[in-house]
Amino acid sequence: MRRTNIYLTDEQRAALAARAAAEGTSAAELVRRLIDQALLGASDDLTDDLAAIDVSFGALRGDELDIDVDWADGRRGEHLRRISQL
Repeated sequence: MRRTNIYLTDEQRAALAARAAAEGTSAAELVRRLIDQALLGASDDLTDDLAAIDVSFGALRGDELDIDVDWADGRRGEHLRRISQL
């Protein structure tokens, strides 16, 4: 890894510091991640998100869930019961 200097506006520096603090990381690590996203093609594109959801659909069926569900919870319970049968 090599050190690189960049010039940021006061607003960019403040936003970078705030986001790094919110994510619990250093500004340098955040800059590296953001550069990787920009240069390596990581996308925030809705199409990519929808494709990921489509691929994962049905991967975990209702009977495989290890959670306690209150099936008698009115409309929500009826909805959960219906989708667990899919």
